[in-house]
Amino acid sequence: MPSFRFLPAALLALSLAFPSLATAAEQLTITLKTGDVVIELADDVAPNHAARLKALADAGEYDNVAFHRVIEGFMAQTGDVQFGDMEDGFAPRRAGMGGSSQPDLAAEFSDKPFVRGTVGMARSQNPNSANSQFFIMFADGDFLNGQYTVVGTVVEGMEHVDQIKRGNPNTNGAVTDPDRMIKVRSGG
Repeated sequence: MPSFRFLPAALLALSLAFPSLATAAEQLTITLKTGDVVIELADDVAPNHAARLKALADAGEYDNVAFHRVIEGFMAQTGDVQFGDMEDGFAPRRAGMGGSSQPDLAAEFSDKPFVRGTVGMARSQNPNSANSQFFIMFADGDFLNGQYTVVGTVVEGMEHVDQIKRGNPNTNGAVTDPDRMIKVRSGG
C-alpha cells in the first residue's frame, strides 16, 4: 500500500514553486442574453481594480448595466453603475459618464498587452480616474498597452461577447437600445 504521509509536504513545495497553482484567480461571470462570459481577474497585476470589480459584482451593482459604447473591431464598454442600470435610473445620454459611489482608483499599469479578450478599465484623460467602467477587447489594441489598466481576461464565452450589439460609428460607438449585463457574479 502506498504511503501518502509526504503528500502535504509535496503539495506545499509545488505551491511555493508555482504560486499560481496555490490559489485560483478570482473570476467574474457575466450573464448576457446569449450566454455566460467568464473573466479571470488579474489580481496579481491590478489588485485594487480587480477587488473593485469583484465588490461591485458582489453588491449586485453590475446587474442590468448597459453596454453603452460598442465599437466594431475594437471593444465593448460597460460598467457605468450610476447612469447605465437599465432597470433603475438608466440615462442613455449620460451612460458612460458615471461611476460608482466608491472613489476613483490609481492606475495599475502593467506590461500585459491588450489583445482580443483582454478586459481593461475605462477612464477619463486622467490615468487615475478608473472607477467602475470596463471594456472587453474584440481585437488586439497595442496602442492601449501601458496606458490603461488590464484588469482581466475572458477565459470562456468570447463568442457571446462577439454578439453584443454594436454602436453607431458616427457617435463614437454609442448604442441605441443596448445589450446589458443581465447578472454579474464573482467566484473562483
